[in-house]
Amino acid sequence: MPPVRLWAVLGVSGRRLRNLAAGVAKFPPVGYIRSERRRKGPRAMGRGRDDLDNPWKEILEQYFGAFIAFFFPQAHGEIDWGRGVEFLDKELQHAVSATGGGSRAVDKLAKVWLRTGEEAWLLVHVEVQSQKDEGFDERMYMYNSLLYCRRKRCVVSLGILGDTQKDWRPGRFEHGRWGCRAGIEFPVVKLLDYENRWEELERSSNPFAVVVMAHLKTQATRRDPDSRFQWKARILRYLYQEGRSKEEFADLFRFIDIMMRLPPNLEEACHEEIQRYEEERKMPLVSPFEKRAMAKGRQQGLLQGAVQTAREAVEEAMKLRFRDAPASLIEWVKQIDDPAVLKNLLRKAITAASLAEFEEELAESSKSK
Repeated sequence: MPPVRLWAVLGVSGRRLRNLAAGVAKFPPVGYIRSERRRKGPRAMGRGRDDLDNPWKEILEQYFGAFIAFFFPQAHGEIDWGRGVEFLDKELQHAVSATGGGSRAVDKLAKVWLRTGEEAWLLVHVEVQSQKDEGFDERMYMYNSLLYCRRKRCVVSLGILGDTQKDWRPGRFEHGRWGCRAGIEFPVVKLLDYENRWEELERSSNPFAVVVMAHLKTQATRRDPDSRFQWKARILRYLYQEGRSKEEFADLFRFIDIMMRLPPNLEEACHEEIQRYEEERKMPLVSPFEKRAMAKGRQQGLLQGAVQTAREAVEEAMKLRFRDAPASLIEWVKQIDDPAVLKNLLRKAITAASLAEFEEELAESSKSK
């Protein structure tokens, strides 16, 4: 019997930009959302939009076993975790490129082993964007099919939906005619379903209970910084439950800190409250030095998120303006990590008269780096 392979593909998408075809006057530049929120005052949560993608990207790879245990316990029980997990991102990128898709905020591909000794592939696709994606089920089908065609192995697809639309629950895609049918059915977990299971989350020792808490309350308090302050402090206090290692504590603290961003004054107040909580219980699991390192890491994470968003904006503009743009150009853009360069490329992608003109700008930008 040939070995059954199991891949884990973690794809977390950011928001797709709107109105590119409307031209420069109507298209929101990279800093548009940021400046709009500053003008709107109390709705702002610090700088830029909430970053749901990058915190997920980090925590999924760090605690992949716990992720599977929390959301898909049957699969977890059949995997031999003692043999470890091997992440193979390039294999997934092949499928993404073959479908014509752009880069995603999280692209993870992990190879694991079953308790029977067989190598197995598990495809897990995670959407944390705040609105439904009409192409989600089709993309699940395409990735699954392409991985199967490439390796001729069974691929199990699983979905996590982190949007705010209660009625959006894709789990099936098919196409065909005249008696011919091809398609896929896959189970999904809707994070929104945990809203009424809060006590269950608080009783859980799995780190993804904290992840779900932070995700739900980040979305629920997008326009209410005072409520977010209260929830962030509550969830951070929850971290101090018994049995949590210092390493896990620090990782989850960082996850919450990055995801549940607050205006500077409330951010400072929140950290002061947590420090008092530690002092009252004489249980400082994180030293002041480590907290400063976390704050630095949070800023780095925000910068990475801004660069990722800028890259996606350029790629989206290229696809709409230059439908024959080669994949090599998109890969070229993915290597750029300077926000100023990406902003200039976005403008050029919208205004360039031809693909050749855009390519010349891209080459010049690369030389100047």
